[in-house]
Amino acid sequence: MGTRTSPTPAPAAERIRRRWVLAVTAVASLMVVLDALVVATALTAIRTDLGASAAELEWTVNAYGLSFAVLLVTAAAAGDRWGRRRVFAAGVTVFAGASLICAVAPDAGTLIAGRVLQGAGAAFVMPLALALLGAAFPPEQRPTALGVFASVSGVAVPLGPLLGGAVVEGVSWPWIFWINVPVGIALVCFALTRIEESRGPDPAIDVPGLVLAGAGSFGVVWGLAQGSTAGWTGVAVAGPVAGGLLAFGAFAVRQRRAVHPMLPLHLFRSRRFAAGNAVIFFHWASALGAVFFMAQFLQDGLGYRPLAAGLALAPWGLTTTVVPQVAGRLAGRFGERPFVVGGLGLHGLAMLWIALVAAPAIGYWAIAVPLVLSGTGIALCLPAAQSAVLTSVAPRFLGKASGAFSAMRQLGGAFGVAVLVLGFSLTGSYASPGAFTDGFTAAAVVSAVLAAAGALAGWAIPRREPEEHDHA
Repeated sequence: MGTRTSPTPAPAAERIRRRWVLAVTAVASLMVVLDALVVATALTAIRTDLGASAAELEWTVNAYGLSFAVLLVTAAAAGDRWGRRRVFAAGVTVFAGASLICAVAPDAGTLIAGRVLQGAGAAFVMPLALALLGAAFPPEQRPTALGVFASVSGVAVPLGPLLGGAVVEGVSWPWIFWINVPVGIALVCFALTRIEESRGPDPAIDVPGLVLAGAGSFGVVWGLAQGSTAGWTGVAVAGPVAGGLLAFGAFAVRQRRAVHPMLPLHLFRSRRFAAGNAVIFFHWASALGAVFFMAQFLQDGLGYRPLAAGLALAPWGLTTTVVPQVAGRLAGRFGERPFVVGGLGLHGLAMLWIALVAAPAIGYWAIAVPLVLSGTGIALCLPAAQSAVLTSVAPRFLGKASGAFSAMRQLGGAFGVAVLVLGFSLTGSYASPGAFTDGFTAAAVVSAVLAAAGALAGWAIPRREPEEHDHA
């Protein structure tokens, strides 16, 4: 074991450069995560304005997540090959252009096509943002930087439903997309002028690996997205999911033999890397599923209007703007495991609390405290999981590690929404506030079970030693 030494203070110019990297990547992440949530409270207005069917509304949400999940690993490989800054800027450009298409969409089909392109752009933003951040900060400073990054991204949790409700009632739903255009232009300009280029070690791209990874993600996410309409026991769900899992298996075999693997499997020999990816899968499965149903419970179970529902969720999400900064700093000192296990344990207990008290006539203050506790737990876990993955690999593998982490998060989100919908459909319906509350109670219990699974995965994260980030 080596002797811990204090890092040499960075020159002023280097500190300024790192702050620019952190600012640009964090705001881009905020924009991407926000668009995954903001549409939820605008769906009723979209249906009325565009005459969209129930299936079209569902695909307005699912289309974004589908292309996002399919292209994540491809994006990481492209960044390593052609430059992370360049590919990041291209992703932001596609995202902003797709937002323009969504804003002017004359019908539901065009809106869905725009959402597909938005998801594609987002896939080229998120893993490259983490890779650029990891490359800019030395290992001892990454947990703190990731805490700030997660804090800014976390603003999307309270802001998404709130912004969607405010736009629907105060302006018009296209403005949830218009705002991305000027923000995207500014981010591209700052990325190209303020961030230094970085690349991964492999000049070649493993095309068969790209195809297999994309096919696996597509099959799993497509199948899960069909569950609520096609039935969970039918071929429409089982076929794509089975095909996707087979593609992932073939991808793993391919990575063992490839000269330039997209995802070197030896990275999973690190307990921190493997456990961190498992944690983020269950973390986002539980958290996104909870957000999905809480917004509906406030409206369909308690009768809140969209803006009021957004305001009611604000205390839940506001914790994600403060807690990650503290957790990020402390994770670098005490290790990631306490924050992962404690955070997901707190979130899981809070969801059980909500399940016990949920009722159509319940007052808001009966759920306000567990909402804050749930948000605090989610916020404690995220930067610690990011730190576990990004401090467990050598700098040359940061792009691939970021791609794997982002892909696991997106797949976890699709899985979480699907299994919470299954729990809801087995016990409740949209027929009345009482019937909805019955289903919501079951969904909250499922969210707690997923959080417990993530906490168990977090126990596998070892205590971090100063030298560990030098392996691989």
